[in-house]
Amino acid sequence: MGCELCDQAGGVLIWQDKTCRVVLVNDADYPGFCRVIWQQHVKEMTDLSAAEREHFMAAVFAVEAAIREVLHPDKINLASLGNLTPHLHWHVIPRYTHDKHFPQPIWGVAQREGKSSFPLNWQAHLMESVHSKLSL
Repeated sequence: MGCELCDQAGGVLIWQDKTCRVVLVNDADYPGFCRVIWQQHVKEMTDLSAAEREHFMAAVFAVEAAIREVLHPDKINLASLGNLTPHLHWHVIPRYTHDKHFPQPIWGVAQREGKSSFPLNWQAHLMESVHSKLSL
């Protein structure tokens, strides 16, 4: 029984270092949805040292800042669940008042048809912004 995040990238790789990676999730309803994934198979935040937790969360916050800069969402949702995939990762999800589930969580009951329009080349701009914020 393998681990989905050990065996696969978990999305389109947009940045990585030796401890974590940032991937863009292929979700047509939530463009810009990213995951920040710890490279090693670790289940809980408290399994990391204080320095590792600080580095990991700095990556999460950098991705949040990049999404805000490029896509201008109404809100950002941060989530670390891992019930089905017990490999440490954070979801960084841009939310809009007109998205499919707002104000409910994206895993909840849809409230409406989702609609989205984003600037041309937003993926390239997001990748560039993530890289600039994480080049330490």
